[in-house]
Amino acid sequence: MEPRFEMLPPKVLVGQHLTMTYASNRTAELWGRFMPRRREVTQTVDGNFYSLQVLGDDFDFQKFDPLKDFEKWAAVEVSSAGDIPDGMDAFLLQGGLYAVFTYKGAASQGAKFFQYIFGTWLPSSEYLLDKRPHFEILGEKYRNDHPDSEEEVWIPVRPR
Repeated sequence: MEPRFEMLPPKVLVGQHLTMTYASNRTAELWGRFMPRRREVTQTVDGNFYSLQVLGDDFDFQKFDPLKDFEKWAAVEVSSAGDIPDGMDAFLLQGGLYAVFTYKGAASQGAKFFQYIFGTWLPSSEYLLDKRPHFEILGEKYRNDHPDSEEEVWIPVRPR
């Protein structure tokens, strides 16, 4: 499973966010709050949803700590962050180089996929993990926890 590489331009996202850990995952709660209100966001660019993880500078996948806090976003891309609904925020996603993987399968079965990326692919690649947000694009083929679901996983990288 090899990624493609994309140079992402900066993007403006609007959505909601929560602080959580991998041990105390609140992703379902976050999306449960955002999805009923998603149509309140104006100037959306497309029909994709962004599941974004903002990890701290000291977050280390090699010494993975499931109790380490991070911020998770449920968001959509907008052309301008002019009119932000109450209870939502804008996030400027920095541009940069990303390794893009396609994940096919139920979200609940994704742990092995991520273990491969961070435990096998990344250490043997010509890249280092960059300190920018990680995200998944949930497009038209995304089916929540369905075995036929498909999403793009964007991992920020930089050359070694």
